[in-house]
Amino acid sequence: MGEPVVLVKDLSHRYSVQWAIKDINFEICKNGIYGLLGSNGAGKSTMMNIMCGVLKPTHGEIFIKGISLRENPVKARMHNGFLPQKPPLQSELTVKEFLVYCANLRKIPPKEISRAVLEVMGQCKLEHFQNRLIRNLSGGYQQRVGIAQAIIHKPELVVLDEPTNGLDPNQIVEIRHLIKEIAQDRTVLLSTHILSEVQVVCDYIRMIEHWHVVFSGTVEEFNNTVASDSLCASFAGSVHDADLQLIPGIRKVEIVDGNKFRIHFTDKDVAIRQIVETSVAKNWELREIYIEKISMDTVFAELSRNNNN
Repeated sequence: MGEPVVLVKDLSHRYSVQWAIKDINFEICKNGIYGLLGSNGAGKSTMMNIMCGVLKPTHGEIFIKGISLRENPVKARMHNGFLPQKPPLQSELTVKEFLVYCANLRKIPPKEISRAVLEVMGQCKLEHFQNRLIRNLSGGYQQRVGIAQAIIHKPELVVLDEPTNGLDPNQIVEIRHLIKEIAQDRTVLLSTHILSEVQVVCDYIRMIEHWHVVFSGTVEEFNNTVASDSLCASFAGSVHDADLQLIPGIRKVEIVDGNKFRIHFTDKDVAIRQIVETSVAKNWELREIYIEKISMDTVFAELSRNNNN
């Protein structure tokens, strides 16, 4: 499969006597968008700050493109870009001045800086604002400048901490689209507390809870982690919830709308078979029946609860 973009080995960090993360191990080998999930205080920001060289871990190591952050921090950081929760913007500079400043910090050769700035402004749709002071930009465009500084040196790994925090709905849609464009040829790791954002944007999930990684896989695998215990059924004929409650394998019935019901079962196969057979016998005219999909919020809550007991 080749060298991992990120390899995290036995990573732990402690603030005073309190562990923020402990014995974290995972790797990221493919391009795409990875959502980093976890309850408040689970260690997401600590992980990101260590990964980007802002913090030195108490124990363990992170390798970026095979380069140890502990042994070669400058060389390793050349391969990543970072947008923290509060973008490190210089509000008294224009957009162009700030990006030139960032290009110099990233040690882009002087002859290539102008081209790099123009290219990243185009990618982040900032050309028309290049001579405007950053403090006079809207929140959405300030966030675009923050993303631009994170990718100006074309890193293989881009780390975004709450990239849509505080933006209005239109700005959120625009930033999500930009993140997807960035991820076409590199790896993006983003932290967010908005689970619907993970559903819409991410390809993969890493979830940290109670110091440890409790899930690592695709968004689809995450959604299937917790098995559903309910199904929906609708009928053309006259059916009462009390009638359904009498069917073997059913423990609870809720009326959704008219002759549509949410049915909680103890045994899926038994419940479905009995509903179909009873519907035929009593002429209920079953229209549809399907297992309800577990919401991402429910899966998140279940994983959190199971790993904090």
